[in-house]
Amino acid sequence: MNDSIDISKTASAGYVSLGELFKGFLKMGLCGFGGVAAWAHRIVVEERRWLNDKEYADILSLGSVLPGPNIVNVSVMVGDRFQGPIGSIVALGGLMAAPLAILLAMATLYDLYGNLPLVQAAIDGVAAAAAGLVIGTALKMGRRLRPTRVAIFIGCLAFLGAGILQWPLVWVVIGLAPVSLMLTVWESRR
Repeated sequence: MNDSIDISKTASAGYVSLGELFKGFLKMGLCGFGGVAAWAHRIVVEERRWLNDKEYADILSLGSVLPGPNIVNVSVMVGDRFQGPIGSIVALGGLMAAPLAILLAMATLYDLYGNLPLVQAAIDGVAAAAAGLVIGTALKMGRRLRPTRVAIFIGCLAFLGAGILQWPLVWVVIGLAPVSLMLTVWESRR
């Protein structure tokens, strides 16, 4: 058995074990009420230093355009990066274990008490908090990454199409992906 560690599978802080992957993604799943993306960035980049901001942004971007929930895609890609296919399974298992148990319990309680006005008010409050987490994480990442003019322009177009005009996200991505590629190539040649 080869004991050497593939350098592409090491974090800036060192090697990431299967146990560390599981515990990190378990924490994300437990803390990520209303949205795991903010916690994923905090845990993967800030706390554990498995990836830097650029690496995380690249993985999150790819995870966002692939089918399925982007944080699930991120867990699979991060797990694979450090431990291969087994790492993907372990990271995904960690991410989903606690939320699945909590979801089953909450669904049972909601079935019993979901029509109460107090429960409806609580759900509205949690939705507002989740939106704030997403916006806060996007602003934090934007400050650190120092996006180019092309990236800002494409981001504004995506916000306009999906956020303001309410166009289906898949069509916004399909329409903007080639434009983004062309403008990025053009900008890099200048």
